[in-house]
Amino acid sequence: QAQLVESGGGEVQPGGSLRISCAGTGFNLRDHGLGWFRQAPGKDRQSVACMSGDQSTYYRPSVEGRFTIGRDDTKNTMYLQLNELKPEDTAVYFCAARQSFYCTMYGPQHTYVHWSNGTQVTVTS
Repeated sequence: QAQLVESGGGEVQPGGSLRISCAGTGFNLRDHGLGWFRQAPGKDRQSVACMSGDQSTYYRPSVEGRFTIGRDDTKNTMYLQLNELKPEDTAVYFCAARQSFYCTMYGPQHTYVHWSNGTQVTVTS
């Protein structure tokens, strides 16, 4: 059964860094469009970054230059490196995978068919 198992997250001060990761089981991440999403309290879930199977990457403007999406094919994992964190980055973060080889930043989220359970990232002083 295909699953994404997430790890990482936690609490960090503004300006700090975190890495969150997802391990894929039951399918090869490199064959799928991958995405990172976040949901803050009272707000809709939004895309943060995505990577297509050819490792093309795309970012939400508010995180570009601070966050990096990546993939480790030897471990079948994906990650999101979060640097220069701000209080407004506080949210539950999710990883997801599409059936398609290509990711989408602003297309329908239901096209991502595998989702992690989410991990809390809190940026606070």
